[in-house]
Amino acid sequence: MIINEYRVINNCTEREYQVAQLYATASASKEQTGGGEGVEVIKNEPYEKENEKGQYTYKIFRLASRVPAMVRAVAPAGALDLYEEAWNAYPYCKTGKLHNGYMKDYFSIVYETLHVDGSRGELENALKISKEDLKKRNVIIIDIANDKISSNDYKVEEDPKLYHSEKTGRGPLTDPDWKNKVEPVMTCYKLVYIEFKWFGIQGKVESFLAKTVHTLFTKFHRQLFCWTDKWYGMSIEDIRNLEAKTKQDLDAKRNEGEIVANNLEDL
Repeated sequence: MIINEYRVINNCTEREYQVAQLYATASASKEQTGGGEGVEVIKNEPYEKENEKGQYTYKIFRLASRVPAMVRAVAPAGALDLYEEAWNAYPYCKTGKLHNGYMKDYFSIVYETLHVDGSRGELENALKISKEDLKKRNVIIIDIANDKISSNDYKVEEDPKLYHSEKTGRGPLTDPDWKNKVEPVMTCYKLVYIEFKWFGIQGKVESFLAKTVHTLFTKFHRQLFCWTDKWYGMSIEDIRNLEAKTKQDLDAKRNEGEIVANNLEDL
């Protein structure tokens, strides 16, 4: 098992991030959908249990063409769909197992997130994990402006070093030390447990999955910042309406066109 804690510093407030994250999730889902694959939203509804309230989502990720060829080779058709349940009680978000029906308990990605206003990634145990897990945890600071991304993922309009928000005056993030200087600021503390229990390829696949998660978080938060003028000023009600419309769009797009797999074959 790999335990990674990704700390993503963002040039926005914690309250703004709630809207920004939901907007970016909806928009990114549409980018990844088409040609029979993509994201299917089964449930997106309020929940309440004990003293906790939030939004519950249940999604299916149909992305067979994007998994490593060595995994596809041993898995039957249709067995590579991923199922995700998430309980978003913002600013704390817990996601249950991201799992696969074919692989059952042999594969899981479990992650939880805490969003902290005013933080610059300095909290050493924001999610209060056990001493045993702390010994295994790897801390990874994600710098959305300076971390390298692949040429396949790069877009000029999604480069924080070039983007300037007309509505907020934020950006571009050209200062090498921007994380310690920008205002407003907040940090997403994302703790990710990755387990893949297939003998012979466990370590290699877990490392691959960890690298993929890192890439996804980096790309997502680059987009989130560079879409500031799109989400800034939106309300949660606006977001829920957008999510409802996005669900309809996703259902239609899965049956249209082609989706081009990215470089997830490089395992």
